[in-house]
Amino acid sequence: MRTQKDPWFFLSVLFLCFFLKAHPSNGAASISAGQSLSGNQTIVSEKGNFELGFFRPGTSSSQNYYIGIWYKQVSAQTIVWVANRENPVSDINSSELKILEDGNLALFDQSKILVWTTNLTSAPSNSTEAVLLDSGNLVLRDGSDSSIWESFDHPTHTWLPGGKLSFNKRTNKSQLLTSWRSEDDPAPGIFSLELDPTGTNQYIILWNGSLQYWESGPWNGHIFSKVPEMRSNYIYNFSYEDNVNQSYFTYSVYDSSLISRFVMDLSGQIKQLTWLEDQSKWNLFWSQPRQQCEVYKLCGTFSTCNQQGLPFCGCLPGFEVNSVRDWNLSDRSGGCRRRTPLQCNDTTAVNGKKDIFSRMANVKLPLNSQSVAAEILGACELACLNSCSCTAYSFGNGRCSIWYGDLFNLQQLSDSESRGDDFYLRLAASEIPSSGSKKGTPIGVIVGAVIGFVIIFAFVLVLVWRRKRSGSVGLSNALEGSLIPFGYRDLQNATKNFSEKLGGGGFGSVFKGTLPDGAIIAVKKLEGLHQGEKQFRTEVSTIGAIQHVNLVRLRGFCSEGTRRLLVYDYMPNGSLDFHLFREESGTLDWKTRYQIALGTARGLAYLHEKCRDCIIHCDIKPENILLDLEFCPKVADFGLAKLIGREFSRVLTTMRGTRGYLAPEWISGVAITVKADVYSYGMMLFEIISGRRNSEQSEDGKVRFFPTWAARQVSEGEEVLGMLDHRLGGDANVEELNRVCRVACWCIQDNEIHRPSMGQVVQILEGVLEVNTPPVPRSLQVLVDNQENIIFYSESSSNHSHQAQSNTSNSSSQSKQTTSSTDSKSSKLRLAKTEGPTRGVRGSKDGSRDYYL
Repeated sequence: MRTQKDPWFFLSVLFLCFFLKAHPSNGAASISAGQSLSGNQTIVSEKGNFELGFFRPGTSSSQNYYIGIWYKQVSAQTIVWVANRENPVSDINSSELKILEDGNLALFDQSKILVWTTNLTSAPSNSTEAVLLDSGNLVLRDGSDSSIWESFDHPTHTWLPGGKLSFNKRTNKSQLLTSWRSEDDPAPGIFSLELDPTGTNQYIILWNGSLQYWESGPWNGHIFSKVPEMRSNYIYNFSYEDNVNQSYFTYSVYDSSLISRFVMDLSGQIKQLTWLEDQSKWNLFWSQPRQQCEVYKLCGTFSTCNQQGLPFCGCLPGFEVNSVRDWNLSDRSGGCRRRTPLQCNDTTAVNGKKDIFSRMANVKLPLNSQSVAAEILGACELACLNSCSCTAYSFGNGRCSIWYGDLFNLQQLSDSESRGDDFYLRLAASEIPSSGSKKGTPIGVIVGAVIGFVIIFAFVLVLVWRRKRSGSVGLSNALEGSLIPFGYRDLQNATKNFSEKLGGGGFGSVFKGTLPDGAIIAVKKLEGLHQGEKQFRTEVSTIGAIQHVNLVRLRGFCSEGTRRLLVYDYMPNGSLDFHLFREESGTLDWKTRYQIALGTARGLAYLHEKCRDCIIHCDIKPENILLDLEFCPKVADFGLAKLIGREFSRVLTTMRGTRGYLAPEWISGVAITVKADVYSYGMMLFEIISGRRNSEQSEDGKVRFFPTWAARQVSEGEEVLGMLDHRLGGDANVEELNRVCRVACWCIQDNEIHRPSMGQVVQILEGVLEVNTPPVPRSLQVLVDNQENIIFYSESSSNHSHQAQSNTSNSSSQSKQTTSSTDSKSSKLRLAKTEGPTRGVRGSKDGSRDYYL
């Protein structure tokens, strides 16, 4: 035989057998003692959920390879764990992952140098094996199948269901989720998530392991208080454990087929994502901090963050990116550098020019400013110019702030946000083209500022004198942008003795007026108010300080004796209900409707999240959405709003608002939060979509409740064009329509925890966030299941618009709802008896139950 004649053949067969024995076969779930993994070999979990092997991150053209774990069934390779984050290998064919004689799992590079190890002090050597579980957890097991090491105990940037992030009370050490350094570098980045070691039962995000810039809020038994997006009983099951040894948080997924993960992203946000197989992409479920620009030093030094732009980061004028490669890989921590060095006090500067300042308007100022005594703008500039290390200054409200050294966390606000400041950035004179004047010299600035101040002061004095002489309201021109105290006689003259009524509501009537300068106003005479003048002025000053492009601006007020009046900007296109429900109005096209929905959401988000004191509107409906000349929506009528301090999450209040838009918690008598506005907004969205009242009488005399049918259609994935106002003839952007329908259904969920915040609604409508299919709210599901037993009663609403379409009708623009001849005073759904407890249900004598909306 050949084996007897050819000893080399026999040796080659032995070598082949040895090779096959020393390496796990592809598809195996474990690495045993004596085996190793190299090259393109991988191990796969038993059910094929996860795979472990060598990988090269991102689109990197380098020869850096890492041992990692990724989803096997996800088409886009998504790494969830990395062993050798800081020590890549360059030759995977010569590198080995194997179990050592001491029982440790270890990685050696091509030079047989130890790169990474599990670092166990003692472990059984002969019976140890490394097994990849279907949870994505890589475990080392001894002969008794007990775990002696787990990758879940050493997370990198991803937190999988079943894993936990803990704080060890005995060692005072936290498990961290740490971001990647860049898209091509899995080394630990500068952002990390951990359980607060001070014992506050909350998670925190740190910059560079030292500075905290976000917190989740304490665990309340269901969610973290500052993360209302956590849906505790829908998709995820969250739990928190606190004992003498450790505190930790873990979660699982109700639907095991759902692929989900938490990621400490290199953007500085913690994100929860789910995989959409039909679209082959990851869907962002929620992220914190909500605003990208809230991340500390996201853009590095001498840069600006713009929440409305993509990319978010950009260099300041006169600066350029430090590392273009890192910047393009989403690592902006290196920031920007000057193109031209400052001249400072060098009198030999080019062309004899010193440094100058470039003005940036409407910005959120950087951190770490220092106050300087300066009473005018020019003096503030001079203080900065005289110090070589001063890089910028700002002057406002009589206060001078200057910055030394690096600048960071500068945010450019959008045009719709008017709370920003002017910021003056120091640049070399050559960075700004010369205009032929010495505008960079402090003396000219000081003289000009002083002269301007004297002129303005004299002008104001003259106008005040004229007002006292004539009793006119001309002061509105002089103090435009501030709240004006009007005299009652002034408003009588402006409104022709309140002769032209625009509309009315529970808190008073609205009249059209004209100021002496020609400005048209809407004057609201408040009724039933029993506040003292001091309290009234305090609340009015709070409302007057709120300015946003999607909020009706309060111009002024009147408080004389028992008279209380508010003066607003006039909206020529009236209220939204006129254009949706009146036959004599033209039909709003889809583009206009979408912009109205988005603008209204922005206005509410500002009230909820951007004001110093959170403001709950409490009466969102089409009648309170006014439209300017360009059909830009303005949220109106804060008569029902309650101001709450940010230290309180809720406000107890008596039931107000308009039935049909009220959230379930209004009726059940529990405390009200901003999520009540979200519910009302969702109900209004349905009316924007359909162009009719949610409860409207059909030809057969029955009253149908549109949200019931619409929610069922959305949850079953039916064609959304069928929900659209028939007057539009199907002319709408289907993607936008689908987005609005889903948002509306999420907004009207029974449990307020399940409703999005208005900030999230804005991001969804802007296309920044994607929204998944919502479930049918339980209260609406009951309606679907009992369609034939429903008798709907509705009452005529006495609430009218803040300001109606004045050119067409002087009466209220709100259309009256159909009134039942059987019972005109009840506003409820009567259903056949159902089994089991139901929220917001009141039993009646005949054994049936009343469900209120």
